[in-house]
Amino acid sequence: MSPPHEQVEAPAIGERHVVLVHPEVHWNTGNIGRTCLGAGARLHLIEPLGFSLDDKHLRRAGLDYWPRVDLTVWKSFEAFEAALHPDAEEVVLLTRRGARLFWQMPRMKRLFLVFGSESRGLPAAVLERYPSRTFRIPISEQIRSLNLSTAAGIALYESLRKAG
Repeated sequence: MSPPHEQVEAPAIGERHVVLVHPEVHWNTGNIGRTCLGAGARLHLIEPLGFSLDDKHLRRAGLDYWPRVDLTVWKSFEAFEAALHPDAEEVVLLTRRGARLFWQMPRMKRLFLVFGSESRGLPAAVLERYPSRTFRIPISEQIRSLNLSTAAGIALYESLRKAG
């Protein structure tokens, strides 16, 4: 007989923020919210959103966890920056054309993992603001990109592993 499964609290390693710039797909956002809750991270959504936060599919993807997600919705990326004042060293832009591999993300107490929309990626203005902060998750040539919620989970947990 196997031992009972134990619930383990997310480690209090550092402050993690997952930032979705113009997300389009409700179930990706719901899944990412659930992952953020499990990892003890905050979720930031930058408008415009491609769905309503009242969408039943969003709530279904986030399960009964969605109301507990530490969520902030921002009118613009500039409003997000003005409120939280991230240092450039704390910003990680995840894009398929990133200059460095995600294993090279900085080891920081506070870190902002920034992702673009599913169809367009990160806006040029965000990439131009942090040109030396681009990272990528390596993938085979068989696909164009990973699913957004998969990429967010990979990057978030790697940042926690590095911090620990």
